[in-house]
Amino acid sequence: MKLIAFAGSSSKSSINKKLVTYVSTLFSGMETEVLDINDFEAPLYSTDKEEEIGIPEVIKSFAQKISDADLVLLSLAEHNGSYSAAFKNLYDWVSRIPDRKPFDDTPLFLMATSPGGRGGSSALEIAEARFPRDGAKLMATFSLPMFYEVFSLEVGIMHVEKAAELADKVNQVITELNK
Repeated sequence: MKLIAFAGSSSKSSINKKLVTYVSTLFSGMETEVLDINDFEAPLYSTDKEEEIGIPEVIKSFAQKISDADLVLLSLAEHNGSYSAAFKNLYDWVSRIPDRKPFDDTPLFLMATSPGGRGGSSALEIAEARFPRDGAKLMATFSLPMFYEVFSLEVGIMHVEKAAELADKVNQVITELNK
């Protein structure tokens, strides 16, 4: 089985990329690829730009990775209560590819983290409402508040209850995938 993991952030020090990379290691036995959305940059989406250049090849390549995956792990950065502009631009471009929805009916484990106490919950709420309409088979969601206090690259999630919650959700997703 193929797992694609990425953060909805263009930051080189993204805490969401740290989280999604860590969570990807919990899916043992899967072929895993962690993507960086900086590798899939495209001009700011507009219909004028689409008419001028068409769908960029880098966008088609990203979309194909989603289509080829058995599971997508996505951790959204929250910027002013929504997705980051970098992720939204990628999402907008992928949505313009003819005859497909952005998530192409691929199972999705959606998560977010932030330094604050809400753990990116505003971006998660928006995504939970939107992504299933765009072909995501939403398997689970996970929010990790207070990232810098509860996460370590060496240990992972140090907050006992959040670590247990994540383990339960990973097990649920694995069980569903193996049905």
